[in-house]
Amino acid sequence: MFVILASLAATTVPAGKTFRCTPTRVWDGDGPLWCAEGPRIRLSGIAARETDDTCRSNQPCPSASAQAARGALVNLVGTPIGRSREGHVLVRGPTLTCQSLGNGKGIRTAAWCSSPRVGDLSCAMVATGTVLRWKRYWRRHRCENGM
Repeated sequence: MFVILASLAATTVPAGKTFRCTPTRVWDGDGPLWCAEGPRIRLSGIAARETDDTCRSNQPCPSASAQAARGALVNLVGTPIGRSREGHVLVRGPTLTCQSLGNGKGIRTAAWCSSPRVGDLSCAMVATGTVLRWKRYWRRHRCENGM
């Protein structure tokens, strides 16, 4: 069991590190977004509905459905190419550049990510109207449009 836990912990990128992520899977509108390089990213500063369309009591609750948020993220990061047996949307898209904020709960890395297609993913997701800014984690983050 120690070996399994050690290998899972290795996928969390330490805070402050810049890393690359070639997206391969999307679970929901705020992540995890799976990277070919290993990490699973929880996009920083935003909140989406859970896949069953519920919201957690300790986070903002957008009016858009979980399916709409996941579809928006899929379209922002690349092209859908299928489904995994676990329910992830499989994607193919350009490599993202991400800045880690550290552990995003479990084996996820909380990160601000930028796409060569759309720029800042958290800002782009807020602009879709399918997620909400989560003030607790957004802090001083700025989008190009001043949001």
